[in-house]
Amino acid sequence: MCSMQNTEYKATVDIQLLSISSGELPRRAQELVLDWAELHQQELLEDWRLCMEKQQPKPIAPLK
Repeated sequence: MCSMQNTEYKATVDIQLLSISSGELPRRAQELVLDWAELHQQELLEDWRLCMEKQQPKPIAPLK
């Protein structure tokens, strides 16, 4: 799971299913988040594994 929030919205993304599992985002923000997550899914899953092992996650490129 991955969590996103701004001043008005908060959402949790299931990085395996590439879907919003809780909360909500504006439609355009949701599209951008899910597109970015799809592009970086393997990196996100690897970082999640590292975090679960209490290790430092690796940087992932932001959306351009």
